Amino acid sequence: MTTENTDTDRQTLSADERELGKLGYAQELFRTMGGFSNFAISFSIISILTGAVTLYGHGLTMGGPAEMAFGWPLVTVFTLTVALSMAELASALPTSGAMYHWSSKLGGKGWGWFTAWFNIVGNITVLAGIDYGCAQFVTPLIGLAATTKNLLLVYAAILFSHAFINHYGIRLVAWLNDFSVTVHIIGVIAIVLAILFFAPKQPLSFFFTRVTNNAEGFPYWWAFIIGLLQAQWTFTGYDASASVSEETVDPQRRAPWGIVTAVVASSIVGYLLLFALTLAIKDIPSVLNATDASGNPVPAVITILQTALGARAGTLFSALAAMAMWFCGLSAVTWCSRVVFAFARDNGLPASKLFKQVNKKHQTPAPAIWLCVVVAFATALYSEAYPVITSISVIGLYFSYIIPILLVFRARRVDPNAMHKGPWNLGRYSSLINLIAIAWVAFISVILSLPDNKRAGKAIAALTIVLTLWYAISERKRFKGPAWMNEVGE
Repeated sequence: MTTENTDTDRQTLSADERELGKLGYAQELFRTMGGFSNFAISFSIISILTGAVTLYGHGLTMGGPAEMAFGWPLVTVFTLTVALSMAELASALPTSGAMYHWSSKLGGKGWGWFTAWFNIVGNITVLAGIDYGCAQFVTPLIGLAATTKNLLLVYAAILFSHAFINHYGIRLVAWLNDFSVTVHIIGVIAIVLAILFFAPKQPLSFFFTRVTNNAEGFPYWWAFIIGLLQAQWTFTGYDASASVSEETVDPQRRAPWGIVTAVVASSIVGYLLLFALTLAIKDIPSVLNATDASGNPVPAVITILQTALGARAGTLFSALAAMAMWFCGLSAVTWCSRVVFAFARDNGLPASKLFKQVNKKHQTPAPAIWLCVVVAFATALYSEAYPVITSISVIGLYFSYIIPILLVFRARRVDPNAMHKGPWNLGRYSSLINLIAIAWVAFISVILSLPDNKRAGKAIAALTIVLTLWYAISERKRFKGPAWMNEVGE
């Protein structure tokens, strides 16, 4: 690196710290991420080798092969409207608080408080879904029966590894996130090429077959809609690029691009993966009903790979997918802990004094990191139905995504300049894209609340009631909002 480049980097870092200082926050976290690292954390959390794989059986059960052919691109298009809307806000207000700060700026501290809690719930349940899904893959691969006890032990070990690395090495986390992109892309290419060149395949028309195997007796159109959970859960976590803004150099430009490019890249690579896996299916019922020697269910993708490529090669590629899931969980802990840290820094959490602490030596929010993994472990004990946890995570996260988008859309109807725009913005298309995003989130929130005796919907409804009562009784007067609101007397 030349002296000139070094001086430029220092000037950029100094400017970033000054911008953060204007909002009332000191530079406590280690600002070292470049544009690729910022993209990598969102790409790793989206992780097409996690969401698209762990819920592949759900999508296949509900909508059959056509769920992959049509459901994935449908969800991609509408998710992009949400991502674009969020990217614009990330450029305008690049802090670790992300959606919580955007909502506070646009609607006041109350909106910010609710946004923060929905985001935290979504973060922790996503982390639980990612690492539990990883445990479901790892457990049979290491020769253990997939009993509840074994799954929980492996799940706990995975969570611990993620917390330990996040606690002691943010440089290592950044490097591993970058490497994760390589693992995901090479992993998908390897799986796709192996299937296309070495496995017996269904005719192309099979990819568009509409069939449902749901036990609830749903008509196909409704089962297909319920099956969209597979794609929609995959497309979560791209807000991580905004949540690590305070660790990113030039976040006003790099965080928005990180959000959008992560969704676009994941959609393309993910579609290739689904195409190959679906054509490799020999028999749908055998894939959905596969069990191990002890009678425990085997993930659908492991069955497809082992059947199509042979036990040894199938196991190898399944291990590659499990590795990608591990990287996904590592990024999720980084993302989740920054959201908790940002809210605690503004005294929004119980015991905020503890959870806003930063380890001085490693410059990481250590208490927030360990809180996330402990609560994530407890969350997995709540539900025996994996799709329920993933539905809760999608609804919780998308509530937190859409609240600031709804607020900025409302504000622009009164004043087109209500929200200062950063260097990355949507120009005159902002309101139209915002409106489409709002309609889509309203749609998916309803449909994901209904299956499995409405368990996800009941959980989100109960959470909303508890938060409303808690805020009205206590937090409305106690919580002061972000530091910058107090600075300007809002």
